[in-house]
Amino acid sequence: MNILQVNASARSEGANSTRVANAIVARLQTASPDAALSVRDLAVTPHPVLDEAALGALFTPADKRTPEQAARAALDDALIAELQAADVLVLGVPMYNFGIPVQLKTWIDAVARAGVTFRYTENGPEGLLKGKKVYVALARGGKYRGTDLDSQVPHLKTFLGFLGMTDVSFIYAEGFAMGADAAQQALADAEAEIVAALS
Repeated sequence: MNILQVNASARSEGANSTRVANAIVARLQTASPDAALSVRDLAVTPHPVLDEAALGALFTPADKRTPEQAARAALDDALIAELQAADVLVLGVPMYNFGIPVQLKTWIDAVARAGVTFRYTENGPEGLLKGKKVYVALARGGKYRGTDLDSQVPHLKTFLGFLGMTDVSFIYAEGFAMGADAAQQALADAEAEIVAALS
């Protein structure tokens, strides 16, 4: 089994979302000691945003790209290859201003590629990354689960499903900004959800 962990926090150390993602991975590794783990930390190695130069590279046929365009496209290719090779995807996702971090958005923009990770058919779009299990570790300062203020879960569920990843478990750790007791409870609640999801 190949596990891909993507840490989307802007913090390279001390991120609660990474802490919860690490706990998910630890339990996966306990259940499957031979599992291979790849970690993509978007704070340590930020991915460039999708800008005009990137679009130019991606929409130019590979054999016609300039060296600069080839180098830019290769950055996205590397993220796509990691995701294609994974049997299990673990996303560590903090909430920033009611949405996903820009770090995760750049990853999303990199791995969503028509004809590679999804395709358009006469019956509509089809995801090409089927058969993967996804765990999303959500860390929030407040409590937003099940409310209209939670834009992350619908967004991620839609995006992952668009690429063919429909077996998704969301693990919630909420209330980190509501005092020490609430922060401790957030981790305890997340651990209980991890146990339930991976049992």
